[in-house]
Amino acid sequence: MKTRVITAAVGLAVLAIVLAFFNTVLFDLVLSAVCLIAVHEVFTAMGFGKKQWYLYAVAIPFTLMVMLTTTQVARLLVLPVSFLVVLFFNICQIAHLRTLDFGKLTGYVYFSGVIIFCFYSLIHLKRVLPFELYHYDAVYFILLILCFAWGGDTAAYFAGRAFGKHKLAPLVSPKKTVEGAVGGVLGSILAGVLLTGAYMALSGHYDVITLQVRPRHYLILVLLGAIASVLGILGDLFASAVKRQVGLKDYGTIFPGHGGILDRFDSVMFIAPFVAIVVRYFFYLF
Repeated sequence: MKTRVITAAVGLAVLAIVLAFFNTVLFDLVLSAVCLIAVHEVFTAMGFGKKQWYLYAVAIPFTLMVMLTTTQVARLLVLPVSFLVVLFFNICQIAHLRTLDFGKLTGYVYFSGVIIFCFYSLIHLKRVLPFELYHYDAVYFILLILCFAWGGDTAAYFAGRAFGKHKLAPLVSPKKTVEGAVGGVLGSILAGVLLTGAYMALSGHYDVITLQVRPRHYLILVLLGAIASVLGILGDLFASAVKRQVGLKDYGTIFPGHGGILDRFDSVMFIAPFVAIVVRYFFYLF
């Protein structure tokens, strides 16, 4: 537990430093690096190694292109380059028929797509809420995503230990309970409300957010927090299901006591795209 707490504290400090450079390309590069580490964790989890280096090699420029689409030219390249990447994987399957397992290749491509989708969603918030117009609104929503995910995880853990009796998905994750999931939903909502309250308090003294949060926005936060928590549980169970099938305990060791990037961000996978999609519709249109 001590190792987990120390790792979490260091991780939060690093997060604060990264967010301090939110309005620079460094933020995009750090997210790209984290995304590529997560993709490599999947690459390894599927049983690929040095002999299949080409599968990961093609993921590097493709991921960077998607994550760093800051120009119109780069955005125009996404579709044709995506086609070429898909074509490349198909050719690999044909050329390595006897040695390249289709199930593992499909799992690698699909899971990598989910990961890129997740981390790009954070950069997408930076694009749709540019600093020049919205100041640190995008940072607020990025923190909201993390609060929904990690607040729910923490609450689910303690609620499950205190009240857990009914198994949620015993074949996938035996320790998860229905009671823990309910606690996770409440934890996500509470974390989101507390973050918003803190932001509103700061906005009275500092120019940190342009969004004028009204009582109806808190009702929206409750609904978003509940849905996000369910999506977080889904992401967690999905990552656990893959680990069980490939026989892994953790995806990596980059976070002592926590595992790899995917072990720490599994609950973020589906929350990030969800929040990035609904932000403009629920917070700025009315």
